Amino acid sequence: QGASPPKACPRPFSPLGGAAGMKRPGDSFASPHGGKNRPGSFDMGDRPKNCLGAPRGRPVSSTYVTAGQVVVISEVEDVLDPIAEKKHLAERLDSSRGCLLSSSYEYPGRYAQWTMGFVDPPVCLEAWGRRFRVKALNPRGIPFMPVIADVLKSADFLEKCTSNIHGIDGTVREVETFFPEEERSKQPSIFSVIRAVVTLFTSDEDAHLGLYGAFGYDLAFQFEKVEQRKAREPEQRDLVLYIPDDLLVINHQSRESWRVRYDFVFHTKDGMSCTKGLSGQGPEVPFETRTVLPEGVGPRELEQGEFAKFVDKAKEKFARGDLFEAVLSQTFREPCRVPPSVIFNHLQQRNPSPYGFHINLGGGEFLVGASPEMFVRCERNLQGMRVETCPISGTIRRGKDALEDAEHIRQILTDPKEESEITMCTDVDRNDKSRICEHGTVQVIGRRQIELYSKLIHTVDHVEGYLRPEFDAIDAFLCHTWAVTVCGAPKTWAMQFVEDMEKSQRRWYGASIGHVAFDGHLNTGLTLRTVRIHKGVAEVRAGATLLFDSVPESEEKETELKASACLLAVTSSFDSAVPRPVDTPNASSPWEVVGAGKQVLLIDFEDSFVHTLANYCRQTGATVTTVRHTKAPQALQSMPVVDLVLLSPGPGKPSDFGLSEHIKRALDRKLPIFGVCLGLQGTVEYFGGRITQLDYPVHGKPSNVNVLKSCTNGSEPSMFKGLPKTFCVARYHSLYAARPLPDCLEEIACVAPAGHDNSTRLVSNGSGTAPVIMGVQHKSLPVAAVQFHPESILTSPDHGLQLLANALMLRAA
Repeated sequence: QGASPPKACPRPFSPLGGAAGMKRPGDSFASPHGGKNRPGSFDMGDRPKNCLGAPRGRPVSSTYVTAGQVVVISEVEDVLDPIAEKKHLAERLDSSRGCLLSSSYEYPGRYAQWTMGFVDPPVCLEAWGRRFRVKALNPRGIPFMPVIADVLKSADFLEKCTSNIHGIDGTVREVETFFPEEERSKQPSIFSVIRAVVTLFTSDEDAHLGLYGAFGYDLAFQFEKVEQRKAREPEQRDLVLYIPDDLLVINHQSRESWRVRYDFVFHTKDGMSCTKGLSGQGPEVPFETRTVLPEGVGPRELEQGEFAKFVDKAKEKFARGDLFEAVLSQTFREPCRVPPSVIFNHLQQRNPSPYGFHINLGGGEFLVGASPEMFVRCERNLQGMRVETCPISGTIRRGKDALEDAEHIRQILTDPKEESEITMCTDVDRNDKSRICEHGTVQVIGRRQIELYSKLIHTVDHVEGYLRPEFDAIDAFLCHTWAVTVCGAPKTWAMQFVEDMEKSQRRWYGASIGHVAFDGHLNTGLTLRTVRIHKGVAEVRAGATLLFDSVPESEEKETELKASACLLAVTSSFDSAVPRPVDTPNASSPWEVVGAGKQVLLIDFEDSFVHTLANYCRQTGATVTTVRHTKAPQALQSMPVVDLVLLSPGPGKPSDFGLSEHIKRALDRKLPIFGVCLGLQGTVEYFGGRITQLDYPVHGKPSNVNVLKSCTNGSEPSMFKGLPKTFCVARYHSLYAARPLPDCLEEIACVAPAGHDNSTRLVSNGSGTAPVIMGVQHKSLPVAAVQFHPESILTSPDHGLQLLANALMLRAA
């Protein structure tokens, strides 16, 4: 603040006279640094590739002149250790202002991995409603002030504007004239100030330089007439954007990393000035952790069950037709025990996302997040300025493994309520684009696609359009403000409902973070899955999309689930420098002790799944010897100790393998026997039962199985101890055990007759029909069998392992 006025700039950098290697607006020769001739921006067919938000290629050092006659001198150098540089930058942001944006998530045609960040920027633009301030954050920011002040003072959208060498203060006038809806993004607003700054520095030569930071939710009220019911904190800002002068860039795909250092030369009525040689050190304010919440501040904004009541209120609006959908949110709080950089590193490693960020906003306020959702992205190709969005609507929790994930994906894709959610969101999004895009160019290029995150599965649509010539990226940004996925529809009424119902102002939640580039492109993400840290208190706000079909308690749980990953990052003492160990194949399991020290003889009846079955047995701790059925007699004779004979599945009939002889040999030695599929059929035949053929074979099909109570004592069968009463299994069979069973065997499980597919058909049972037998157990001998495959991917691994653990515990009655 007490810095001296900027020094006079050496003559070689005159924006009027030019200099060797300098480019000026309108020059047609190839750009070494950016724009349409940027390295890496074209493929073999000379068609521009979409960069998916990532840097297009390493630039070279250069000098160029912007549209506002500012000379920009960039010096580019390679970064040898990008991981260390990124970590160091994140740590510096704990005490110094700046911004780190990092995509750690890839999706073909949508997202790539990249990082861009800086600390100690020279210039900051902040806003409170229509009032704004542009200020120098260090001595290098002082030369910017006269030039920006001249531009703003000559504009017709300001009510007042004052300036000195350290900053500019002004107020944007209220709208006085009529604006058609198609042009509402052109009306006076705080974005008029942003547009003026962008115009001053506009150049196709640099894809990196621009405004970086955060946009607040209340900015929408400069365009939408919403009556504010909640008191606003006077110091709460609606906008914080920085112009950097030392930028770290990492392109993870190309494995290139570089740093761009900028100097700026300005020409004003008082002469010339430049940033060269000036100090870029800004103030440092050490971050202060907190171990308890302040007095009177609770961990939840709403009491348990209160959010569910809001859902009931929303359903009244839906019933009347006032709203189609609404997004309500609530805030959770924790004391911030670790610096923001630790939270950021935790989220980067545990919650990869396309929009990760760590922003020091100044004033003890930070935003740290891992947002899954694009807000608006704009980039130019041969067809024009492309604008795209990826509305997310439809959420279900992740499973504990890939198999459960698949089941949850099936559930969400077949849920009519989830389909309605995203349909309404995308219809509104298409309407937003149609305001400013060429007719016929607004297209849905991805429908209900699945994106997987650490704790959640989302369904996502992908929508694109091409801007009409009179509109730019800022217009695209504004016509979507804010996304239907964070407010609802119809938008204005939904925003009013949010304002009426929610307990506090949203601040940054539901708005945007990102980069408004001076070359005309834009890349922004929605401010979701975000930790707002202010004076040591970490706030995580999470919402749910409500429809008339919503179940209030489920929607409340969804907000808790969405907030959980960020809350875990806050409460954890996780240090990103020492990653937590991941699960390994040698990690102990709850079944490992069951089979420890036990010997299993697995008889292979020429089956295709026998080794997976053996793998499951070994996970119980048992030692498994697998032999083909032709060698089983010798193997049994050579093994002094056998704790379980496991009869594998297989093709054909039990008699094809002389299965009864294998069972007799095992019983002669009084060995426990467990059969799978063919093993069940052979067991039933051995004890005098009958095997018959299904009308419709069931191969690789899932079925629900019902566990039956024992007919002898009414208790749970020992084979299904620890398993649900009904669970899903995999079936591969054409033969099945007919009723009645031999008197010595009892039925312990059958197919649950649900649905109308062929896998749940009832079968003939003498005087009537009944579901297929899925499990049998001998009433006195240690013999049991199942007609399904516990080792298949259609059977939960937990259930399959529990079943085999139970088999190892078989004892004679």
